Amino acid sequence: MNKVLNKIVWVIVVIPAIYLAIIWSKLPEKITTSFDLGGNAERFGSKNDLPLIVGILTAVNIALYLLLANAHRIDAKRNGKENKDRMGRMAFAISVFISGITCYLLYNSTGSGTPFKARIIFGAIGLVWCIMGNYMHNIKPNYFAGYRTKWTLNNKENWRRTHLLAGKIWFAGGLFLAIICLFSSEKGAPFFFLFITLTLTIIPGIFSYYLHKKQNVHQ
Repeated sequence: MNKVLNKIVWVIVVIPAIYLAIIWSKLPEKITTSFDLGGNAERFGSKNDLPLIVGILTAVNIALYLLLANAHRIDAKRNGKENKDRMGRMAFAISVFISGITCYLLYNSTGSGTPFKARIIFGAIGLVWCIMGNYMHNIKPNYFAGYRTKWTLNNKENWRRTHLLAGKIWFAGGLFLAIICLFSSEKGAPFFFLFITLTLTIIPGIFSYYLHKKQNVHQ
């Protein structure tokens, strides 16, 4: 499966550049280059800035994909073979997300009359978290992906139980964020995003520390 994804991902990576070439003649000379969280235009620039922006985002996309897809080769934790497929699929999901968001930003630069909606981006992030949670529960200790604290990295059982919990709440929290962003207002979406982000970040950390202290008590 990963061999297929490794081929498809390069098509996905270049889609924003292809899309930019297709819509280039339709772009106004003055475009919106930045939006606030309410979806309002914040900064403007020339359409000639877009190739550079797309180039930078594409380079970041490629770098992240290569890093995660090849992390098994350089990870000091030596769980490369077990993590290889999972890391490759996580890398693929992130590449799809970056390319999708880039195309969405380009679409809003055409001046088609469709307002920019930040909640769409927050919802897309939720879907990425949902996918990450699906793989997080069985990913092995490593330095590149997962909930990496000094307690999880130094104790395999701490890592296993923390990621079992984190996988469940990341999947549920990401799915909830994606759904709620479909119905929330532009002003409400950032608050849901912040609340869920803090929840997904803090709870596994507290649980990991709890396991660490519990282990020390019984030693």
